[in-house]
Amino acid sequence: MESHAATALTGTRRMMQGDLGTCAVRLVDRRTGDLHRVNGTPLTVFTRHPAEAVAELLEGRDPALWEARVERIDPGARR
Repeated sequence: MESHAATALTGTRRMMQGDLGTCAVRLVDRRTGDLHRVNGTPLTVFTRHPAEAVAELLEGRDPALWEARVERIDPGARR
């Protein structure tokens, strides 16, 4: 049986394995597509262990309503 983290990240399974450098993990409301916010600020977890962050963010949440998105942060990218 797949974990909530694995089903929430279908298509990004390779991001869950190995050393990816730093990643941003965000919680998304599937009903609206909006990021979950705390005091108006989008909840973002920066980590080198995205699988652990996804598991923590989805713990106790209905996977039909919530998903976690993982984005690799490229240290060479300029903003």
